[in-house]
Amino acid sequence: MTVERVVLWGVVIDCADPPTLAAFWSMFTGYEVDHGDDDWVSLRSPNGDERISFQKVPEPKTVKNRVHLDFAAEDEEATATWIESLGATRRWVSEDPDDPFVVLADPEGNEFCVVRAVDQAVPTNPSSSRSPTGTT
Repeated sequence: MTVERVVLWGVVIDCADPPTLAAFWSMFTGYEVDHGDDDWVSLRSPNGDERISFQKVPEPKTVKNRVHLDFAAEDEEATATWIESLGATRRWVSEDPDDPFVVLADPEGNEFCVVRAVDQAVPTNPSSSRSPTGTT
């Protein structure tokens, strides 16, 4: 039997209000709604390669996420502050100068990190006029 390689198709985040949470994530990622209704919203990256989806579930989030997403930024602090202005909550900041990152939580408490992009250029989203500093 030959087993084919699998690829990550997307990430799904459980939540109480998929349309509202997807709108928040769309603001800072530049991802656009690919599909949406009251129970499920999928965002797709501008190049179409990545998806983040939001699934309505009846139970609230009660403990720390076992999995979280990392987003790279040239200036993790400025970017985290900008995302906070959109509705995120700051949870923790790394004090390790060799591993700078900021832990944030979305409006429903799902944690994610903004990490300093060191080994890669941070892609820009030509379809978005937003920037981490709030300028256009």
